Amino acid sequence: NGQFPTRDNGKPETTYGEVGGAIKARISNTTLKYGEQFVDLPVLSMDDARLLPESTTGFLVTSEEIDGLVLHAGHFTAINALDQTGRDSVSSSGRTLRSIDLAGGRYNFTDNLSAAYYYADAKTGNKGSYVAAHVDVDGKDVAQSGGRYNAKKQYLNVNYVHPIADDQSVTVDFNAYSTRFQNKELTEKRTTKNNIRSLSVAYNLGAHTFTVGGQKVEGNHAGGYEYGYDGGGSVYVLNDVQYYWFGAKGEKSYQARYDLDFAQYGIPGLSFMTRYVRGSKIEGADGRRQGKNWERDTDIAYTVQSGAAKDLSMRVRNATYRSNSAAIEGGARTDVNEVRFIVEYPLSIL
Repeated sequence: NGQFPTRDNGKPETTYGEVGGAIKARISNTTLKYGEQFVDLPVLSMDDARLLPESTTGFLVTSEEIDGLVLHAGHFTAINALDQTGRDSVSSSGRTLRSIDLAGGRYNFTDNLSAAYYYADAKTGNKGSYVAAHVDVDGKDVAQSGGRYNAKKQYLNVNYVHPIADDQSVTVDFNAYSTRFQNKELTEKRTTKNNIRSLSVAYNLGAHTFTVGGQKVEGNHAGGYEYGYDGGGSVYVLNDVQYYWFGAKGEKSYQARYDLDFAQYGIPGLSFMTRYVRGSKIEGADGRRQGKNWERDTDIAYTVQSGAAKDLSMRVRNATYRSNSAAIEGGARTDVNEVRFIVEYPLSIL
């Protein structure tokens, strides 16, 4: 299940670990970091959903020289997988990353309006190696024999907060990805594409937040929306939720969500969230759009506010996911019930 490395005999390792490091240099409000690091950007995001998180090796420049503007530029050459300790191990999406160049940033136009744009150009796969992925060529699903391809990804976000009163506001959030894959192993170079976008509206009333929104997948890629090279633990769209990301080919999905902050009821640090996501129009191998699925999540979290255990956080997550046979044939996941218990405690070393 991706928790531990597996030996040649199929049994998991009983223990494993790794050590990594990075060096950092700073001039004014610009920072350069090189080495093994955890990156959380819309076009390269390390997955931390297992015992050891993913990590990536390379350069990352972060600049905040202009007020309200944050810029990033990076070049990375390896990803360390969740269940491996090798520097250039296969990521949880089934790919090896040869290199990726990225650039982008976020600008706050006003206190209530901001926008972000990121671009990434990745080269993946090893020549002559097999990768369990597919491309759509002339309407047919064709396996990538060599698994080498280039992936060009763009991300756009616009976020606007409209204040109504001191304890009321409406937030509109739009996210979109556009990805192009070019298979480097086919005799005739073919490009497949997948796009995904989401729009949400959240109404905040004191301790309560009510959110509704929708998401849509487009493109000719047989696998629907495929993130491409890293673990995909954080895709910056509305319906990338606890278990599933509602990104099958042609899928349309909708979400209703409720959040409660208990701080206004005298219990700071305690929060509650529940949501329901429903998807449909998933396209199967026969071209029919009969796939349907849904997920219901509940999340309760508490962070200690003072004392020796200050900042210790505990979180319980429950997910129930269901899909019909047409959805599974179209690339969606199978049914699941899961409960996660997460404890985090930050240690200040320096």
